Amino acid sequence: MKIKVEAHRKEPEPVPISTEYIKLDSFLKFANAAESGGMAKALIENGEVTVNGEVCAQRGKKLRPGDRVRLHGDAYVVTEA
Repeated sequence: MKIKVEAHRKEPEPVPISTEYIKLDSFLKFANAAESGGMAKALIENGEVTVNGEVCAQRGKKLRPGDRVRLHGDAYVVTEA
């Protein structure tokens, strides 16, 4: 018996910003992906966050509309407000 398994692709959650950019650690808090700045810092330092498909270890990485962030299977996309 063959069972077909399909991966469920979740669309990235849009997170609108009203500024030119937002720093990665602030973005994680703003998107409710991290409960605090300390938690955001730890997630980034542990290599658990990707930006545009690459692991990012820079807390101050500037995210602009169109950038995509992934954390523990959850996906976010920065959009203009």
